[in-house]
Amino acid sequence: MNAGSILLAGALSDAERDLFTAEFGNAITDIPSSDVRFAVVWKPALGLLAQLPALEAIFSLGAGVDHVLRDPNLPDVPLVRFVDPDLTGRMMEWVVLQCLMHLRRQREFDVLQHSHEWNQLDMPTAREVTVGIMGLGTLGVACAQALRALHFNVRGLVRTAKDVPGVEIFATDREDEFLAGTDMLVNLLPLTDDTRGMIDAALIKRLRSDGPLGGPLIINAGRGGSQVESDIADALRTETLAGVSLDVFEVEPLSADSPLWDFENAILTPHMAAATDPSALVAHVRRQIERVERGESLEHVVDRARGY
Repeated sequence: MNAGSILLAGALSDAERDLFTAEFGNAITDIPSSDVRFAVVWKPALGLLAQLPALEAIFSLGAGVDHVLRDPNLPDVPLVRFVDPDLTGRMMEWVVLQCLMHLRRQREFDVLQHSHEWNQLDMPTAREVTVGIMGLGTLGVACAQALRALHFNVRGLVRTAKDVPGVEIFATDREDEFLAGTDMLVNLLPLTDDTRGMIDAALIKRLRSDGPLGGPLIINAGRGGSQVESDIADALRTETLAGVSLDVFEVEPLSADSPLWDFENAILTPHMAAATDPSALVAHVRRQIERVERGESLEHVVDRARGY
């Protein structure tokens, strides 16, 4: 690898910057823009990447790439998303945890505990509940398989045909049917023009309202831009929704005056469902650059037309 060839740009943590610098040394420090071959980015400034004439590839420090695709002057070079078994496992854990928290009415038991009340609440079994997953990529399939192992009924909404054992698959032209039979809606979709603001009052009303949980639930670990938080708050207030679990928000960090904080049936986490291990990021970038140096194709290249 030529020295002076990697640019770190955007909102990287100090730990990430330190690890990349330790791994690549002089390939990162004091780089003239004309020498940059690879850009490692998270929410880079608009127009920055267009100023790199020798750029060969862009590496997103996350599974999502909407923070890169928002740039109208993005260079026409491969954009690579981050894929790692540890990230997949963490997302699977978070989604399963949220489904179980709502199934077993844990937040209600927390309230009873704090008020020193002994009350054995009724609850359905997993076999009675249908989880609908929007986004059956690597993360979605892992979540679906884990939920099936716990005996949830699982269905998935897909743009292209896919076979996942034990999972009922719905093409997008059957979206109404998919939503009407869903008790817990899990969103893992990337943010695109098609998904922006899709979790709104109209979608909420299309979910199954007479299921065993007393109403539908929404679990979103995809992108905050996919949800309309004012509609979600209204649905919680009117009990159109029985509960939510949100790891992503329209604006992050979530404002202290957001009404979402105050609902007992809302579980909020600070975009940590699948927190990335910085050392895994470094290894991923190193592996991809080595493939380029050997004349091999990059892995996990984004289809820009689809946005993922």
